[in-house]
Amino acid sequence: MKLKFKVQPYQTHAVEAVVDCFAGQVNASGIKYRVDPGQEKDKSGRVQDSLLEIEGFKNPDLQLTGMQLLDNIRAVQRRQNLPMSEGLVKSAGCDINLDIEMETGTGKTYCYIKTIFEMNKLYGWSKFIVVVPSIAIREGVYKSLEITADHFTESYGKKARFFIYNSKQLHHLESFSSDAGINVMVINIQAFNARGADNRRIYEELDDFQSRRPIDVIAANRPILILDEPQKMEGRATLESLAKFKPLMILRYSATHRTTHNKIHRLDALDAYNQKLVKKIAVRGITVRGLAGTNAYLFLESIEVSKKAPVARIELEIKLKSGEIRRKMARLEKGADLFVQSGELDQYRGFVISQIDAGQDTVEFTNGHVLKAGDATGDVTEGTVRRIQIRETIKSHLDKERKLFSQGIKVLSLFFIDEVAKYRDYDQADEKGEYARIFEEEYAQLKQEALAELAFDHGAYHKYLENIAPERTHNGYFAIDKKTKKLTDPAVIKRGEDAGLSDDVDAYDLILKDKERLLGFEEPTRFIFSHSALREGWDNPNVFVMCMLKHSDNTISRRQEVGRGLRLCVNQNGDRMDHPTIVHDINVLSVVASESYKDFVANLQQEISDTLSARPRKADEAYFTGKVLNTEAGQIEVTPAMAKQIYRYLLKNDYTDDADRIAEDYHQAKAQGELAKLPEELAPYADQIFTLVDSVFSEAQMPRFENDRAPKTNPLNDNFKKKEFQELWNRINRKAVYRVGFDSAELVRKCIAVLNKDLKITPLQYTIQAGIQSDTLTDSQLKEGRGFTISETATEVPNASIHSMVKYDLLGKLAENTQLTRRTVAEILKDMEPVAFGQFKANPEHFISEASRLIKEQKATVIIEKLSYNETDETYDTDIFTAAQTKQDFTRAGDKLKNHIYDYAITDSGVERSFVKELDSSQEVVVYAKLPRGFFIPTPVGDYNPDWAISFKEGTVKHVYFVAETKGTMSTMQLRALEEKKIACARVFFENLNERLKPEHVKYDVVTDYAKLMAIVGVRAAS
Repeated sequence: MKLKFKVQPYQTHAVEAVVDCFAGQVNASGIKYRVDPGQEKDKSGRVQDSLLEIEGFKNPDLQLTGMQLLDNIRAVQRRQNLPMSEGLVKSAGCDINLDIEMETGTGKTYCYIKTIFEMNKLYGWSKFIVVVPSIAIREGVYKSLEITADHFTESYGKKARFFIYNSKQLHHLESFSSDAGINVMVINIQAFNARGADNRRIYEELDDFQSRRPIDVIAANRPILILDEPQKMEGRATLESLAKFKPLMILRYSATHRTTHNKIHRLDALDAYNQKLVKKIAVRGITVRGLAGTNAYLFLESIEVSKKAPVARIELEIKLKSGEIRRKMARLEKGADLFVQSGELDQYRGFVISQIDAGQDTVEFTNGHVLKAGDATGDVTEGTVRRIQIRETIKSHLDKERKLFSQGIKVLSLFFIDEVAKYRDYDQADEKGEYARIFEEEYAQLKQEALAELAFDHGAYHKYLENIAPERTHNGYFAIDKKTKKLTDPAVIKRGEDAGLSDDVDAYDLILKDKERLLGFEEPTRFIFSHSALREGWDNPNVFVMCMLKHSDNTISRRQEVGRGLRLCVNQNGDRMDHPTIVHDINVLSVVASESYKDFVANLQQEISDTLSARPRKADEAYFTGKVLNTEAGQIEVTPAMAKQIYRYLLKNDYTDDADRIAEDYHQAKAQGELAKLPEELAPYADQIFTLVDSVFSEAQMPRFENDRAPKTNPLNDNFKKKEFQELWNRINRKAVYRVGFDSAELVRKCIAVLNKDLKITPLQYTIQAGIQSDTLTDSQLKEGRGFTISETATEVPNASIHSMVKYDLLGKLAENTQLTRRTVAEILKDMEPVAFGQFKANPEHFISEASRLIKEQKATVIIEKLSYNETDETYDTDIFTAAQTKQDFTRAGDKLKNHIYDYAITDSGVERSFVKELDSSQEVVVYAKLPRGFFIPTPVGDYNPDWAISFKEGTVKHVYFVAETKGTMSTMQLRALEEKKIACARVFFENLNERLKPEHVKYDVVTDYAKLMAIVGVRAAS
């Protein structure tokens, strides 16, 4: 399989943040210099200057002044509402140090490779060095350069030459200097920062390098340094060594910067999770606890919801006929007597199940004891916990695999262990270690259970599961002893930032070599055992389950551990499964921990919170004042008056507490679509204002890590088979493609009219302020910038544009912003009235942004006016309903329902909960369904997933078949612009659909509640 790459907007933003810092730098590629040829010995051994003349190409110098560069940096920070830099922060002997914060799993390596190509394209820079803290990251970066090469060649029409620095292969440095194209050297800090003989060679005059020092040859290129994980390179010796490269600039990429320089981009853990750029995390914890008065061994694995009563999966000790006592898993219902189930073992007397609560995940016994899912009691040794962890990993794996197999997604599970012998024991005849043996025993049992559940389904997954033997489905990735060729524990670094990691190149090579192969179904390996010291080598996107079979290690944080499995998965075609509608239905990483769910989650959230220290903590007036709102009309700065309105709005609705921190009420209301209306003046900027509010840190905003035992199967019931639902489903399940048939002439006419009428450009102004220092100064005044008092302010408009020296590609910019051809844009501009077009000189930037907005509005209107849908021969398979029934969060389920196609409806808001109650008690409704996310309507502004399909009793209403969207408000101002456009497109879809369905069409509309629904469907009077 070959992984595919596509342009992602969030990655493009990270690239733009860097390249925009150098706006105004002239492209001066091809700056030549004479490479030092060094000296060589003649036949008699005498040293003489080398006659070899080598022409080199170095990075052009920066033409921007420090102030110009700082202005650019501040402009980039302003548009992202990042803290503004007071000056350029110097480090490692370099004046330019830019921080780019990107969460693990979001593709920071891809981003800096793309940045390399953009910097070359725009400014001509071609010499780059990627500096990494470990061999694991070095090998991963090299692999990324390999697998993205074709992708970037397609985009930029050129390839980068890349190599890993090796002190014994210095010919690469000659090519690095003499080649005019993009050159990337990857080097780990040990190659220039350690004390070994090989590591010192970079600073020595070498006979085999014409008596030159490698560092001098490298430095002559004025390379751009890219530091991957710079927080691990902050030692004094490392910083002094980096200065010897004489870098033109240093770009620093990390998820956890320890020292802040000039931060120009932020995509932290909260951003990544909320934008659905990484997997959602679910945790299976194990709580070891004692029950007073008994030593009975019990482990409550989970509670299943069946068509009858809930069933508890409990492991207990059972006495066999032979007298042997074994631990076995049993599925038990209410009333089950564990004394009888165990073969009358005395420790289980009084353990009769009196209550199974699927909502709270608890089992209560008649003797008063209560177990919660994940609880283990009685004789629980470390071996017991490890066996439970292995079993839980296999069970979680099979649950996910059953759901994802039909979508072409290979599920991988990863075990980290701390000793090879526990997996491969060469003293045993079969060479199986303890964990390998436990795995095969548990896998064989769970595989049979899974096949029994699939007894009537002899499809592709049944065959796939049946054909893989337990011993073939797991494999070990460790270091390999070069003499014996046996698996061995890797050498582990004892001290420093990389303590606990290995520098075994061969082990990482093996992991990376098999990366793509492991993604294919033809490869039977699905369960991987690896040494925890090799963890940084693992970033396979299809790791869905992780299990730590090792002692707690303070050198490894939980965040580092789960980071290995955060990347979004790919299917058999190499396509990333990142569709916004279903991304977190598919991409869920389950972590099987050896501690309780509560403890693991609390610690993981604290670790994430600690890395978010740069986020503002108070939503006060000072925070909002001066912030930038990026609207379609361009950038709008929040005035003090607007800031006061926002602050009062939050206070009035109890969305902030007494300390101006964001309250949980705000996040709950936002999640349920029930936020109070903003003041009328602020309503047009609702999205941007709430984005600002979301940027303020609050505990309530932290990612909610699911309890992986809590989600349960939501049974699809007999309502699904009802004639009324099937008739509705058969009407709407046809896939379609949209077509936009507008002609350019109409669009051009409309755009010219609106630009002449509505284009209003604010001329550039500059403000001159005079001030005087206060008579007395305090430390707090200086820190808060109140040391001077403004005595005079004047605002003036320049006679000519202050940007008159800057050349604008007006056609190109408008074409790019509006996604129209340059010819169409030219037709619009040439027929504009001279007065309207003449505003361009007054403020080119504002002209471009305003004209783009107005043209896009006309384009969107024309698109919807001319939009039509054509049905295809494809239909939605009923698999989307069975996929939707697995792993549902029953804390949002409510009571069991009678008219819904599932036993329970998992609702997202208070509006939906009320809607469900009334639908289920309605005498007019025969059957209804919360439509699965797999059902969506394509639109020009993104796919749209309606909420409900409802079938009414014939004769009771005018519209028997109804598809509904539930919203808390019908106000267009309150509906997000994007949602509004999607709903408008959906109306067109159903209009086109109903042409085929006449006379029994499907009615589609947006409703706020059940009463609104009934008003639309039109209740018929009783005869």
